[in-house]
Amino acid sequence: MFNSAYLNKRVLITGHTGFKGSWLALWLSQMGAKVTGYSLQPPTNPNHFQLLGLNINSVIGDIRDTYKLKQAFKEQQPEIVFHLAAQAIVRLSYKDPTETLTTNVMGTVNVLEAARAIDSVRAMIVVTSDKCYENREWPCGYREIDALGGYDPYSASKGCAEIIASCWRNSFFNLKDYGKTHSTLLASARAGNVIGGGDWAPDRLIPDIMRAVSQSQKVTIRNPGATRPWQHVLEPLSGYLLLGQKLLEGQKEFAEAWNFGPSEEENLSVDQIVKQVKKLWPKIDYQIQRSPDRLHEAGLLRLDCAKARGRMQWHPIWDSKNAVEKTTEWYQAYYESRHVLSAEHIGRYIEDAKNKKTGMG
Repeated sequence: MFNSAYLNKRVLITGHTGFKGSWLALWLSQMGAKVTGYSLQPPTNPNHFQLLGLNINSVIGDIRDTYKLKQAFKEQQPEIVFHLAAQAIVRLSYKDPTETLTTNVMGTVNVLEAARAIDSVRAMIVVTSDKCYENREWPCGYREIDALGGYDPYSASKGCAEIIASCWRNSFFNLKDYGKTHSTLLASARAGNVIGGGDWAPDRLIPDIMRAVSQSQKVTIRNPGATRPWQHVLEPLSGYLLLGQKLLEGQKEFAEAWNFGPSEEENLSVDQIVKQVKKLWPKIDYQIQRSPDRLHEAGLLRLDCAKARGRMQWHPIWDSKNAVEKTTEWYQAYYESRHVLSAEHIGRYIEDAKNKKTGMG
């Protein structure tokens, strides 16, 4: 896939020990990339990264540690950088807003500056979130030109990261100067709520369900009516990889912000997701109970991905039903036989993408 754009390429992933980062590291490794990861220790036990046992160069470090981060960039000389490292939990951002903002905002600055200090980087993708938008609970999807914002500290930090990426693109990686004073193309990517095997983060719907099942407990659902753009983790990753391919090929018109999400009819409520999972794995039991802290969480959030579909020929491969099925299958295989299906799921996804003849082929 991706026209062999990553074969033998030096790739650096920040946040490679996390949920999305570990899936990305696996996929890139399968494509023959020379992968380096820079991240904190895996945040949970068990965790997807250690279960995969990847043969990559793993640097354990904090993106707030500017010296260590710049040393990693200098030593590895990456050609493309995927910046995924972040404090990614909304509810945790209320408990520790300072850590959230220093990690997500200044951490992004540090990564951009580490890349700017070397000449090898040809492409960079800063991964933010669908929550970077000023969410007014509109029924229509947010477009890349809509206002950035954020009610909670996490969402605000992602809006700031988008502004920073745009600032660095204008100030240091300006497209008018591409090929003259610099050779780096910088884009940002915004994705919806991702699900898939190997996520054990706290205060996330699927991990909370699967943890409860493994302990024969009921899971508490605190916001059943909330609607999100749910998608399998491989969906946004395919978007990041396709975008990275375009940047590596020097297609500077792609150096901007992009949404990667499901079609609008695939937006489902928390309650619908829970019922789908229970149908697939009847062992699951749950109760609805509003959280006593009453922290604000968005009720309705949609992404408009027409730009990625039209200009990049990126299209979702697995609908929400497939995403829930694959996710439930992954956890069942892990808890019942300790079998990790991640590589198998990537293989299935690639076959389905080829059959759909998308721009990723």
